[in-house]
Amino acid sequence: MNSKVRLHFSNKLASGMVLKLSESQSHYLKNVVRLKNGDKISLFNSADGEWNAKILNQRNDFTEIKVEKLYRKQKQENNLWLAFSPIKKIAQDLILQKATELGIQKFIPLICERSIVREINIIRAKKIIIEASEQSNRISVPEFSKIQDLKSFIHTFPENGRIIFCDINSSSNNLKNILSKKNPTCILIGPEGDFSEKERQLLVDNKKTLSFSLADNILRSETAAIAAITILSYHLNQR
Repeated sequence: MNSKVRLHFSNKLASGMVLKLSESQSHYLKNVVRLKNGDKISLFNSADGEWNAKILNQRNDFTEIKVEKLYRKQKQENNLWLAFSPIKKIAQDLILQKATELGIQKFIPLICERSIVREINIIRAKKIIIEASEQSNRISVPEFSKIQDLKSFIHTFPENGRIIFCDINSSSNNLKNILSKKNPTCILIGPEGDFSEKERQLLVDNKKTLSFSLADNILRSETAAIAAITILSYHLNQR
């Protein structure tokens, strides 16, 4: 297992490159994990994979890193998305962190008729996602979309994809032969006040949507998200 410090680096990575890390990353290396010149770390991004690198020079506001050799290539992952209505900060942070660890590729925040929280701090959300990617040993970092309304989400969702609507009223829990590793599968978690009847009908009538029951009990949003991702990931990995 790779025990080196892992940092996401969004720009190009290739052998022999000398790069400057951001001030926040430099602070983390120097003052939090207390690495020194010559110590090894890993840099990664979705395009170039994960690379071994060495600290060349540490300053107060930047750190120079030399990229050495490729450690891991990016592998194909399940094309699993999560659409959710914003909730309170602590529970929402948990969703973002755990969903990233479990392999979600794209987050889509939605405003629904009964949404209580109606905005989201995208900068904070992306920071949590990047940190969760670094800590969970995944190479890719999930995409985070702009907030949108439910109707727009359904209308623009890819025709070759499938929306898995987590609905306590559904009598179905059969996912066999309907999921694709390649085409997007999006888990849809409703607001704390649940979907309105109008929204529910909009979902039920859409040919891209499948209603799916997670449990007989009413689940909190963060519990429903983690449970649904775990179940769908299992089914996708069996294909």
